[in-house]
Amino acid sequence: MAARHANTDDIRDLFSRAMSDMYRAEVPQYGTLMELVADVNAETLRAAPQMRARLAQSGEIERLGVERHGAIRVGTAQELFDIRRVFAVMGMHPVGYYDLSTAGVPVHSTAFRPIAEQALGRNPFRVFTSLLRLDLIEDPALRAEAAAVLSARRIFSPRVLELVQVFETDGALTQPEAEEFVRESLETFRWHSDATVDLATYQELHRAHRLIADIVSFKGPHINHLTPRTLDIDAVQAGMPRRGITPKAVIEGPPRRNCPILLRQTSFKALEESIVFRCSAGDNAVGTHTARFGEIEQRGVALTAKGRKLYDELLNSVRRDVQIGPAGSNASTYETELSDRFQSFPDDWAELRSRGLAFFRYSATETGLASSRHGGLPTTVEELIADGFLQFDPIVYEDFLPVSAAGIFQSNLGTDEQKNYAAQSNRAQFEAALGAMVHDELKLYADAERASLKRALRQIGSAQVALAHAGS
Repeated sequence: MAARHANTDDIRDLFSRAMSDMYRAEVPQYGTLMELVADVNAETLRAAPQMRARLAQSGEIERLGVERHGAIRVGTAQELFDIRRVFAVMGMHPVGYYDLSTAGVPVHSTAFRPIAEQALGRNPFRVFTSLLRLDLIEDPALRAEAAAVLSARRIFSPRVLELVQVFETDGALTQPEAEEFVRESLETFRWHSDATVDLATYQELHRAHRLIADIVSFKGPHINHLTPRTLDIDAVQAGMPRRGITPKAVIEGPPRRNCPILLRQTSFKALEESIVFRCSAGDNAVGTHTARFGEIEQRGVALTAKGRKLYDELLNSVRRDVQIGPAGSNASTYETELSDRFQSFPDDWAELRSRGLAFFRYSATETGLASSRHGGLPTTVEELIADGFLQFDPIVYEDFLPVSAAGIFQSNLGTDEQKNYAAQSNRAQFEAALGAMVHDELKLYADAERASLKRALRQIGSAQVALAHAGS
């Protein structure tokens, strides 16, 4: 009998759960954070039956408990190329290009995640993956040394790459192969307390940028955080100190709203961990390194290009006028200004939709399904909604925000200080290293909205309306 094949959703689910178990064992505070998030989510759902009904309708409650995102940092084009191939086995694809040089972080990034609606509903595991920008290291000698160190390492075992080749050739792995693939791949993301450089080199890299030291000085791209999704990030932020966890000074992203948009993130400070450094004299030197931390996110609706433009304008105006200093000074002023300026961003689902600021998933109501047999339906989407034949629900933002990501990075590398730099985007270089084009996240959301509308209109017998809105 032929061995059963595992589909990519199964492999992703298996890997994400194994990753979570590993990180919980390595970083005990992550387990405490998970308990806090579970308690907050349960209380939020109890207190908000309408939210519970909406999440149940969209299938989000089922995925809430397993939803995670992680973050890794790689050092070379070859490492990024191989990471793409490994994540493809799990049904995860590169979505979006993020230039983090705008916040003084010498990396550019993408997010590997599932893109099909069914796959997202099963397990929306994402890994935010950053590639070191060696060209942004100013010291030529240090740049060359970092390149030499990175060129000598191999972050995947030969067996992982063999199994990737099997997947690429056969289109699938058997169940035993999938389980072996997960076990072998997990080793790449495990924490190693032995550095691959001596202490002096580490200190040089650290002076150039803490992130450079984190990427270059170790055997591979250890997972530096795993992030559960909460339904009330303000409650989690307030609850962390009561659980012995110190949160960062401000929540990154938009302010608290009735209709959440995009992504809000907070975290606890990175751990200081003992590291053994190589020593030419034979005796190893012991030092410390901070990299791994806990993060929490609250996801809202995905915004259209028009909505993102308004969001970026409002956020940038606050960041320009209110600077958060070292140790989080001015945090309260920043939060007040953020809330005040976002008053001009509509906080009502119907208005967000009617003004074209956000993406929504359409579905036929029971009234609409019953009416499909009788004819005489309204001829426009607006009328179908107004008459109760069609409903719409927000499409969850599945991606990231470069300013927020950089803010989390900065906070957990030692400061909450807010920094703004000129962009040094190089998407062409990134995609050449990746060996593929990144998916356009706005197109993915627009396609999902359009497909849902066509499906709903067919169900209620308004195909002519579907055709009229095919290009909308």
